[in-house]
Amino acid sequence: MLELLTGSGLAMAAGLNAYVPLLALGLLSRFTGLLALPEGWQWLQSDVALAVLGALLLVEVVADKVPVVDSVNDVLQTVVRPASGGLVLAAGSASQTLTVTDPAATEGWRWVPVVLGVLLALAMHGTKALARPAVNATTAGAGAPVVSTVEDVSAVALVLVAVLLPVAVGALVVAVLALLVLAVRRRLTRRRERLAAAP
Repeated sequence: MLELLTGSGLAMAAGLNAYVPLLALGLLSRFTGLLALPEGWQWLQSDVALAVLGALLLVEVVADKVPVVDSVNDVLQTVVRPASGGLVLAAGSASQTLTVTDPAATEGWRWVPVVLGVLLALAMHGTKALARPAVNATTAGAGAPVVSTVEDVSAVALVLVAVLLPVAVGALVVAVLALLVLAVRRRLTRRRERLAAAP
């Protein structure tokens, strides 16, 4: 169970920033004893992977701080972030960490973590992508760098919590899913009200 919570936290972080958890998995596995990537995922800690992920992270961080560019970036990331979520949940749930000493528990059903990771990252990404235009409109673009920085810090924090304290991720997953359901309900209610008010 802890291995799925670790992977879920990583997938949620991917929904905020696709490259933070991928880069973190590679760095943590290569340079610390906090996480050991399983066989088949060790390419994440290679020099080439770390360099490419670092460059992509830099581009993402800069693009996400510029109003209007951030919304275009969110559209482009609609495929990348969920894909990253699937990858990191699969890799993270099969990794050995300080709290997960038997990651082989997920071995028999490898496709489930990928699908769950895609869904969690898509939920986070959807929330972010829907909120960002509203932030830009209400702050005349001044809020974009602030909100983006908070998202980046949150992605890093999610990775650390997922690796060091995966139990806390469970409560966070429930909260995020509840907020997403509320947001969808609110949007549908507004849509019905507009349709009812239209002549």
